[in-house]
Amino acid sequence: MSRIHELPKVELHVHIEGTLEPDLVLELAADAGITLPYPDAEALRGRYVFADLQSFLDIYYENLDVLRRRHDFARLAYEYAVRALAGGVVHAEVFFDPQAHRSRGVPMADVVGGLVDGFARARTEFGFTADLIACFLRDRPAAEAAETLDELVAVDAPIIGVGLDSAEVGNPASPFADVFARAADLGLRRVAHAGEEAGPESIRGAIDHLGVDRIDHGIRSVDDPDLLAELVATRMPLTVCPLSNVCLQAVSDLASHPLPDLLSAGAHVTLNSDDPAYFGGYLDDNFTAVAEQFGLDDETLARLARNSVVASFLPASRQREIIDRIDGWQAASTESRW
Repeated sequence: MSRIHELPKVELHVHIEGTLEPDLVLELAADAGITLPYPDAEALRGRYVFADLQSFLDIYYENLDVLRRRHDFARLAYEYAVRALAGGVVHAEVFFDPQAHRSRGVPMADVVGGLVDGFARARTEFGFTADLIACFLRDRPAAEAAETLDELVAVDAPIIGVGLDSAEVGNPASPFADVFARAADLGLRRVAHAGEEAGPESIRGAIDHLGVDRIDHGIRSVDDPDLLAELVATRMPLTVCPLSNVCLQAVSDLASHPLPDLLSAGAHVTLNSDDPAYFGGYLDDNFTAVAEQFGLDDETLARLARNSVVASFLPASRQREIIDRIDGWQAASTESRW
């Protein structure tokens, strides 16, 4: 197997708040004079054992308290870019949760401006590119999502799309149909978390009510052969996050993950990290884990990387550039075997 960290990658499912590493939590807290309920980064990291999505969200939101200033968000974005690039990521379409900061009184302009600052620095220093997708919290009222979209428009946030995330069970997509329709009118792309906690009906709801361009997760599509066949026929991208699925116990272990079934069915699968600071792995770690678990060869790994490029919202010229680099990686790996 060729060195996976050298394979050029595009990441389509990563929450910037979920890249907040324990060391950075402590650093930002100290800088802002915030007293934390744990003595060091290792003590914080030791709490990252989750029984389900809600147990993760509890500590995820608790840690967000250290993100208060534009500079904090800039640091967060830049540090993710540095780590992602080390694993071969050359472009990312990054989620952020404006409501989680809006509810704490952080100005929207500081949240968005800081993320833009951090990614602009990364682009200048080492060519890493990123686009922003604002996610609405599905366990909050749809009216609040609409207000959040209004505020994003008011600050001229440079977002390329909107998404829907947070607790899936008991929070269907249908109430958000109007806000997603407005986003479409604004020229924004639409994505939604579905089919991780909840079953195939959640995926169907995201497609029917929100008109999504991609399904985030989507692993429960294997439970409905007709739905899976439709996803294959329409080439609907699935942004699958294997290590996250294991950590949140959406699957019992990596060996039980439906990735091989999705691949054999011909689904447009992409690999992603989700919340890598919490789930033990960035994108290269996810590639490595599934390659080792399922015996994926370089051709399959390159196909997964190309899938992400094609599923991205990048212009065709940038897509072609990255695909050419992936082809070069595959060619080099083939030559090295002779």
